[in-house]
Amino acid sequence: MDFKTERNNVTTASRFLPARSLDKLYNFADCAGLHLIFGLNALHRNPDYSWNGSSALSLLKYSAGKKYNISWELGNEPNSYRTMVARTLNSSQLAQDYIQLRTLLQSVRFYSRASLYGPNIGRPRKNAILLLEGFMKNAGSIVDAVTWQHYFIDGRVAKVEDFMKTRLLDTLTEQITKVLKVVKTHTPGKKVWLGGVGPAWAGGTNNLSDTYAAGFLWLNTLGMSAMQGIDVVLRHSFFDYGYNHLVDQHFNPLPDYWLSLLFKRLVGPRVLAVHVAGLQRKPRPGRVIRDKLRIYAHCTSFHNHNYVRGSITIYIINLHRSRKKIKLAGTLRNKTVHQYLLQPLGADGLQAKSVQLNGEPLVMVDDETFPELKPRMLRAGRTIAMPPMAIGFYVIKNINAYACRR
Repeated sequence: MDFKTERNNVTTASRFLPARSLDKLYNFADCAGLHLIFGLNALHRNPDYSWNGSSALSLLKYSAGKKYNISWELGNEPNSYRTMVARTLNSSQLAQDYIQLRTLLQSVRFYSRASLYGPNIGRPRKNAILLLEGFMKNAGSIVDAVTWQHYFIDGRVAKVEDFMKTRLLDTLTEQITKVLKVVKTHTPGKKVWLGGVGPAWAGGTNNLSDTYAAGFLWLNTLGMSAMQGIDVVLRHSFFDYGYNHLVDQHFNPLPDYWLSLLFKRLVGPRVLAVHVAGLQRKPRPGRVIRDKLRIYAHCTSFHNHNYVRGSITIYIINLHRSRKKIKLAGTLRNKTVHQYLLQPLGADGLQAKSVQLNGEPLVMVDDETFPELKPRMLRAGRTIAMPPMAIGFYVIKNINAYACRR
């Protein structure tokens, strides 16, 4: 987005956006405890096709005057400009644009050390990878984290059955591997963020990417990303655009919001290895066995004061159409477990826009109050029974795991 301050307005070449709208955006993020990363317009160009940063500089000065703590990004999916706006941008020019933006940030004292992220390429296919290669070679050192986006399926043709295909879920691992290879080649140790992710591109699908079914893709994204060292995952979107959002037009939480809330409250950043005995089968030559039962483990979040350090959170996706039993073994055996089981609520089944937690509907108490997320206690040694097409979080209490005490 391209801004310029003028008479208390932030303007673009084609329309006016009141400065108070930027103020509202920042205040919303600040009030919610979020950090705002602002994406600037990369298509404001000079006659020689270099990036025109005049509007960006005006915005930086306006925001600095307000002391807004903002990080910055330039453009969105530059590899798609040809198809979206009939323009092209090569990697050398993209690198120069980011170098120019870094110079602008340094020229405004308040933002001289602000974080800069990019290049926010789209799904890393051939053209996107070539663009990323050139960018990392010429400007990889100036960004604080490398960003890219992943959407699983075309929202214009998606069907509910597609959201349960293990082949679709596994595409993310392949894409992460491609991006990490490029980044490690040019800037070893540089952080990589999934800077935009949603169930479906083209704005998602009504009554599908905003329903319970989308949760399988979302939770699997969080689990796979953590396992492969992706530090930050940014969900597209929170509100209003298309059907990938987390809340509806009345700000009522949709299924992926509740899933995200449970994840944030229960799952810490430290990833643990999972060994599942009896699950893997040796495939026949040329055949790949793709798991419909997906299990991830982390240290329990330190911010959850209901659990002492050393606790472990396991989260499970069961894509089978039958119940599956999981028995904890080794040091996990004979420990008390708290269950947080998510299932759809109502007659719409997988396409429900409401969910239940351990059999109780999840609804806001009022506009400002969350319901209590009550676990169901499973006695020590009890087998975990995962219903078909269900998502569950299981906190293993008082295990005092060494890796989770630090």
